[in-house]
Amino acid sequence: MELGIGIGWRPEIAAEVESLSGIDWVEAVAENLCADHLPDSLVRLRERGVTVVPHGVALGLGGADRPDPDRLAGLAARAELLGAPLVTEHIAFVRAGGPLTASPRLEAGHLLPVPRTWDALDVLCENVRIAQDSLPVPLALENIAALITWPGEELTEGQFLAELVERTGVRLLIDVANLHTNHVNLGQDPAKALDELPVEAIAYVHVAGGVERNGVWHDTHAHPVTAPVLEVLAELRSRVDPPGVLLERDDAFPPGAELAGELDAIRATLRQAAPSADPADGLGQAAPPADPGHGLRQGTPPADPRPVACPGTRPGTRPGPAPVSDDSAGAGAGARTAAPAPVPAGTRDRTAVAQTALLSALVAGTPAPEGFDHRRLRVQSRALAAKRADVVAKVAPELPEILGDGYRAAFLAYAGSRPMSGGYRRDALDFAEHVLIAGGPADPAARRRLTYWWQDRSGARPPRRTTRLVRAARAVLVGK
Repeated sequence: MELGIGIGWRPEIAAEVESLSGIDWVEAVAENLCADHLPDSLVRLRERGVTVVPHGVALGLGGADRPDPDRLAGLAARAELLGAPLVTEHIAFVRAGGPLTASPRLEAGHLLPVPRTWDALDVLCENVRIAQDSLPVPLALENIAALITWPGEELTEGQFLAELVERTGVRLLIDVANLHTNHVNLGQDPAKALDELPVEAIAYVHVAGGVERNGVWHDTHAHPVTAPVLEVLAELRSRVDPPGVLLERDDAFPPGAELAGELDAIRATLRQAAPSADPADGLGQAAPPADPGHGLRQGTPPADPRPVACPGTRPGTRPGPAPVSDDSAGAGAGARTAAPAPVPAGTRDRTAVAQTALLSALVAGTPAPEGFDHRRLRVQSRALAAKRADVVAKVAPELPEILGDGYRAAFLAYAGSRPMSGGYRRDALDFAEHVLIAGGPADPAARRRLTYWWQDRSGARPPRRTTRLVRAARAVLVGK
């Protein structure tokens, strides 16, 4: 399906999105929509013929657990409500712990990378098939940005995506900003990834802004799109004409005129990077891809960098399940040619232990797993805590209002010892409870306001010291 040029719809810029000219489609975060009611802005856009695609962020398909049926049902309901041609999610894990590790459930509040190993691929593919069978429309998965990389990885990003597509028939949502992020942070070449992945499986493309601090690129979605990101987009366009390209912006929203300017830059990049037809033969043969510079290419890749092999295998690699057919235009996964092999015994358990150890180190201060870059883990840990503080301030704006300038320092101190075990609204309540138990805020008027706020949302009195000690003892017992 041809989508065209789109922009991420957010409530904060709903009016600006509606007023932009030349917008063919929009993408909305699925978890921010009610399953049975659409915001008026999206209703008006749909009435104008603008396609709306739900973009999920909470399934955690790369996690050790099988996808949660309720989350899948919610995503399916939103797809049907929107009349969407497809739904999208991420190749990531977002929670760990629980029954597979007999440990407390931990929530990252963020998209974390899965190891590019055969074990992780087996788990991801089975989770994707479960999701495909539960959704009324096709699924596309997005590559994510990362600050850290797993030790002992067995495949490159392009190889991992190619195997995923071959085994499941899933479509790809390629985020060129994330490819640039991984280029800066992890030294991964975007051009090599594009050479290795099956570009014909691309459903659409994300473009977003970020910022570099102290040699680390932060994929903020709160800054303008930079020239290096547009260069990666040009690299992609030199290989394939993507069905859709979408501008993402999640924070620090600029005026509509600036959004329009970024969309114009995207259009110009696509136009200028399109392979030209050879006038000598009139067949429209694509010219060789242009090199936009900035170290994206390292030599000239072969015409087909993926080795030829028998179906389901690659030279020197572990055989995979039977391939899927290409006729996946119907709902869900489409027709698969053979029943997929089950995940080998113990694979989910190993994945669960590894992901729980990493997430615990990031959000609970436990020792870093062997082989990880400790400096990068600290950067990622601080980034997760900062994101929690920002999101809680949005879902519960009364908290920074009550606590004033002390809100952020107090929340970061709390986050350093209290992992998130539920959603952000639960996190806001837990933080308020933590402040009250500790005897804060110091100002009596602020303490009364925070107490009333907590009581109004929790329906109970703030716990006293005895309750706190009982909860701490219970947590220790559960963790054993």
